[in-house]
Amino acid sequence: MGQRPSEFPVDRPTDAAPRVRQTFLVLICIVAALGGLLFGFDTAVVSGAVGLFRDEFHLSAAMTGWATGSAIVGCMIGAAVAGPVTDAFGRRRVLLLSGAFFAASAIGCGLAGNVDHLVWARIVGGIGIGIASITSPLYIAEVAPAAIRGRLVTFQQMAIVTGILVAFFSNALIMRTALSDPEKWRWMFAVGAFPALAFIALVLLIPESPRWLAEHGRGGAARAILIRISGPAEAEQEMARISRAAESDDGSFSELLRPGLRRALVIATALAIFSQITGINAIMYYAPEVFKRAGAGDAAAFNSAVWVGVVNFLATIVAMNTVDRWGRKPLLLWGATFLAAALFAVGLAFYTGAGGALVLVAVLGYVAGFAVSFGPVCWVIISEFFPTRTRGRAMSVATVALWGACYVVSQTFPILLERAGSAWTFWSYGIIAVVAAVFIAVCVPETKGRSLEEIERLWRKLAVG
Repeated sequence: MGQRPSEFPVDRPTDAAPRVRQTFLVLICIVAALGGLLFGFDTAVVSGAVGLFRDEFHLSAAMTGWATGSAIVGCMIGAAVAGPVTDAFGRRRVLLLSGAFFAASAIGCGLAGNVDHLVWARIVGGIGIGIASITSPLYIAEVAPAAIRGRLVTFQQMAIVTGILVAFFSNALIMRTALSDPEKWRWMFAVGAFPALAFIALVLLIPESPRWLAEHGRGGAARAILIRISGPAEAEQEMARISRAAESDDGSFSELLRPGLRRALVIATALAIFSQITGINAIMYYAPEVFKRAGAGDAAAFNSAVWVGVVNFLATIVAMNTVDRWGRKPLLLWGATFLAAALFAVGLAFYTGAGGALVLVAVLGYVAGFAVSFGPVCWVIISEFFPTRTRGRAMSVATVALWGACYVVSQTFPILLERAGSAWTFWSYGIIAVVAAVFIAVCVPETKGRSLEEIERLWRKLAVG
């Protein structure tokens, strides 16, 4: 097949400077990662809207949890289908599909006339999130050289936290307008259509994953893209590694149940679950409500939520600059330990009635700990643990588990607050963080600096070791 005229050029530039190649690589990774921006925006925008649509529709705690968490049902659907679909049709086309779901959801939520319409629109957006949560890091992992793969995959998390920060700012600005409360929450959702349409336009410009092309008999196109990314010599080495890996990879779900990859799947899935049941989306979905419970007024609660977004953003920058130097396991281990301490502090602040300032400081500490550990590193590990032809399917399994755990948190958080109280709710998340730290210390291997094919061989060695 010929090159699409709309794509970035992928001809063989034998004399291209390394800096030009790196610029090309960074640009296509940034575009792919923008799916994370939509993911983050959709995750956080509901935090400002939830109190408003709860009051308009007179929702109970359970129904508030359902309207908020319904998007995660869509996430599970999107994650379940994205793996096989992206393996069959390519990473780029599925990124386009996720953008279309985001745009449709933003418009649907903005026009919702009742809670049922809102729920269905959020499910559609959730499908987009589920697709992007797999396909964006998958694409980046497959184009990135091993030495900087961790940093480039964390572009996805940087985009997520940017989307979260944009949503918090957007919500705070809309709350200051003269719009009525029903108009405010509808506009909070509707503005998401603009970045979704921009994402679709940009994805049309990037090439397909070279590893996917090679796996589907388009070695010439794959080689041309790899040359554009890393130069002729490295491209030939990458093509040889891809070819050797393909010879021992049947690409089926059954391969994931073989001893080596089964262990990889269990670890990746467990990390995905831990990343959610330590409570991050209790903060991201309900941040203003948490601060209101600590005594903040409406304006102060929304301003505090903006600080959550700012800290999340800055801490993710730290993760980007350390994940390839310090490694995946140290960041996860220290992060889980810090999460536990911060969550116990949040619970203690509520238990003693210490006031909103201490709750804010403890929550910001928790968010910082998550942003340098589980937030980015979980996606790095999920995207790099598996062989190319099964990577999409394996990521589907782990990501469906992630979204299932996220749904449990979002659905139960309002109920836990109502029945167990704020202190015990956050203490329960802290206990889970301690368990996560033990699991990481005992079970998670280090993959820093290894090529995707070397990681595959690592699992096979562990299976027979």
